[in-house]
Amino acid sequence: MSEAKLFQPIKLGELELSNRIVVAPMCQYSAIDGTMTDWHIHHLSSYAISGAGLFIVEATGVEAVGRISPQCTGLYSDENEEVMTRTLATARQFGPNAIGIQIAHAGRKASSDVPWRGMGPLAEDDSKAWQTYGPSAVPHSPDWPTPIALDEAGLKRVKDGFVQAAGRSLRIGFDLLEIHSAHGYLLHEFLSPVSNQRTDEYGGSLENRLRFPLEVFEAVRAAWPEDKPLGVRVSSTDWMEDAWDINDTVAYAQALEARGCDFIDCSAGGMSPNHAILMDLGPGYQTEFAAQVKRETGLPTMAVGLITEPKQAEHILRSGQADMIALARQMMYDPRWAWHAAEELGAEVSFPPQYGRAHRSFNRLPAR
Repeated sequence: MSEAKLFQPIKLGELELSNRIVVAPMCQYSAIDGTMTDWHIHHLSSYAISGAGLFIVEATGVEAVGRISPQCTGLYSDENEEVMTRTLATARQFGPNAIGIQIAHAGRKASSDVPWRGMGPLAEDDSKAWQTYGPSAVPHSPDWPTPIALDEAGLKRVKDGFVQAAGRSLRIGFDLLEIHSAHGYLLHEFLSPVSNQRTDEYGGSLENRLRFPLEVFEAVRAAWPEDKPLGVRVSSTDWMEDAWDINDTVAYAQALEARGCDFIDCSAGGMSPNHAILMDLGPGYQTEFAAQVKRETGLPTMAVGLITEPKQAEHILRSGQADMIALARQMMYDPRWAWHAAEELGAEVSFPPQYGRAHRSFNRLPAR
């Protein structure tokens, strides 16, 4: 076994990952009515041979109005499930790594355009747009539409959507499930006082703002097998004054741990277009959040955010800041990052035999 911690196995529940490299969920904006397309076959199959111990399928809406954009994946129909089942089966032919999925609801940030067209809100008269929902009738910013505040029936509909998506994920055969509770989307909207201005039992105090996300987690945990890992992605801070912060995140993580959570994926931001004002952007700028959550809860954590170099990732793990390294944009730029990291750190990683001739250990052989 390599001395590099990045390439040592880790257990989440009964699932053992071959190493600590995680391909983070990356929206592809390439679905049709929530259903995956041929692009997803290419995308997932590419990461199946990446050498990462785990990759997590992109944020997947638990209902049609919960998608970020009209081109985002969903898991609310039989067609969604059928095509995703085939896509996952194809990817599994090529690589041995574990595969998870992130289930999500975009809340007031739904009905948006794709990134290469600005990712702003779709115009209300756009035929592809839809009515959005949130904890309160408070828009993401002045140029975004005002969401409908979820009533009792709406809360039940959303929670049932998460449970049904978990059931579909189980039938499809995913190894791990992650609930999206970050980046200004619905569950994060309930957590943050910036977006949650309710006066009922779901708003006001921290205890009340935690209530609905915890109810969703409990319902999903009951529907998801105990031996399969269930985790939560969080925004550790809103990067804003008088808003959600790391101490709130620790309280949330402690409550999740008590309810059977297996890991916390520590990201940050997304609550406001202006959140970058207080952001201290730099390499590994969010790892301190993973470290504090890990230290105060004992839960395994994923660190994410401008982690690009193998030695940087190794230092994060060896210094105890996190247990896993989640890469998104870097993996899109370099899908063979794990191969290159293994070479740099003197470790071994799986790669398909068809590509064996490209590996450094074969460089001494003559070309054929």
